[in-house]
Amino acid sequence: MKSKDNLTKHYQPLLEGEYNCIDRIVLNAYSPMLLVPGGVRNWYRTMEGSDKDMSDASMMRYAGRFSRRVQSFCKKKDIPFVYFPTGERKHIEAEILKPQDRGFIGIFAVFVSRAPSLLWEVKRFDNGSIDIRRKKKTSLVNHFYFHIMDKEWGHITIRMCAHPPFSCNIILNGHDWVERQEGYSKLQVTKEGNCFTSYNDGEKLSQIADTLKFNGQFEQVCQRWVYSCLWFVMDKKQQQDTGFHYKFSIYQIEYSRNLLFKRGRQMDDVYQKIIDLTRGRLSIKRLKMIFGKKTRPYNHKSTAPAPEVRIEKPDYNLTIFKIHFGRLTVKLYDKGERTLRAEVVVHNAKDLKCKRGIESFSEIVEKLETIMGSFLSNLDFAHLALIDDQTFEDMAKPAATGSNRLAGIDFMKRRTKIVALALLSLSMKPGGFTSKDLSQELKPFFDNSFSSRKASYDIKKFRGKGLVRKINGSIRYELTEKGIKNIAAILCMLTNDLPMVCSVINTNWQEHHKDKLLEMDKLMLSIHNECQNFKNLMMTKTAA
Repeated sequence: MKSKDNLTKHYQPLLEGEYNCIDRIVLNAYSPMLLVPGGVRNWYRTMEGSDKDMSDASMMRYAGRFSRRVQSFCKKKDIPFVYFPTGERKHIEAEILKPQDRGFIGIFAVFVSRAPSLLWEVKRFDNGSIDIRRKKKTSLVNHFYFHIMDKEWGHITIRMCAHPPFSCNIILNGHDWVERQEGYSKLQVTKEGNCFTSYNDGEKLSQIADTLKFNGQFEQVCQRWVYSCLWFVMDKKQQQDTGFHYKFSIYQIEYSRNLLFKRGRQMDDVYQKIIDLTRGRLSIKRLKMIFGKKTRPYNHKSTAPAPEVRIEKPDYNLTIFKIHFGRLTVKLYDKGERTLRAEVVVHNAKDLKCKRGIESFSEIVEKLETIMGSFLSNLDFAHLALIDDQTFEDMAKPAATGSNRLAGIDFMKRRTKIVALALLSLSMKPGGFTSKDLSQELKPFFDNSFSSRKASYDIKKFRGKGLVRKINGSIRYELTEKGIKNIAAILCMLTNDLPMVCSVINTNWQEHHKDKLLEMDKLMLSIHNECQNFKNLMMTKTAA
């Protein structure tokens, strides 16, 4: 394993192995020529010979041509052609239709569903001039989902809009790519759904998965199939005559770290304790429970073979918690009998603040590795919170940053406790947080009167105690290891109204998930009882 986070190191004696792998990847395919009005006009002239008949209706005819050719092709090749309502998930049907023959290469299913897209609008004036511009609002139009079996990537999906500019998404899966690499068969891997749940060498498995950053050949797999799908609206000669070509960029990506425990019940106990001890402290607003058919066995050796596809109710209880930061999500959940999976999901690669071309894929993955390590390490710091007596006594004493003298931190005040809780919830945010982020977290407690200047003052006090540090060369901050452990321990010891504070943070979530309130109350009660027990223990030690 190239690098291990603190949580993995802490539970290493209970693990049989671990591996990192890139999971779902979504690429954007776009034609630079059809993104500008002049390019659209030149393309239309080449296709039709002239633009004198160019109009909204003539542009829409390409969608009709696309649909007729696809349906004719599917009928001739006996390929399933299925319509889906807008927003319905289609992956389950695709898994059912996937060919059992591993040597099959090509299109095995085509789905159609309506989705929003930005289209071109053509306006013709009386003097014969034409105005071409993008519509201000998105239009709900047909998108075609080509499900393809590729030799190197396995199941890939190309989603193509039938209307100009024929934008595409290419959906790939890193686990399917790893499954087809040399050396994979020697690792005695068992795959359940989209996860490797048993293997004899996690280090070697991670090494194979890591080569995807350099050997994934994204350009080649895209070029292999995207122009074949475009053929339904433009044949090869028309593509060459018009100079139509696609460029590709990273749109969405998922990165996972998978911990394989020796025993399923040990994993269950560890995970439930992590949830109990961190949910209230870190303001984890989303917790989902899916109850399975049976409990996890004490002995991890399973006699029944694992199914190829998991689309029914899970065998074991599944617990998922998510933390959202804009278009980035970090989550932790149990997978299968013995696997605990941590995942970083990038919903839009713009939020990574780096280049998004496929040539920058390795840089993007390195950013995800950093986010993953920070997430699990901070989770471990909050889970194993501690503080010594002298540190607690020194918190209220004045501090200094440079020549500036600062007031101490009095955790007996309500404002300080709420600020500390907000800082803990922001400790998971990738790339750190700003004073504005902190003020947004605190406004629900202070009638929207908590300004960024007040937040900066509080951050400065916590910096004076070494609990928060400034990220070099930026206006962003992050909690230190000492800060997370000390703040979590102090809140656990002193905060009597922790359930009340967490309930205020979770108000919006509760309004939409009323059926989960009873389950949340039980969790919050267990946290509250633990805080009381810990507080009593500390008071007893102090009296002694």
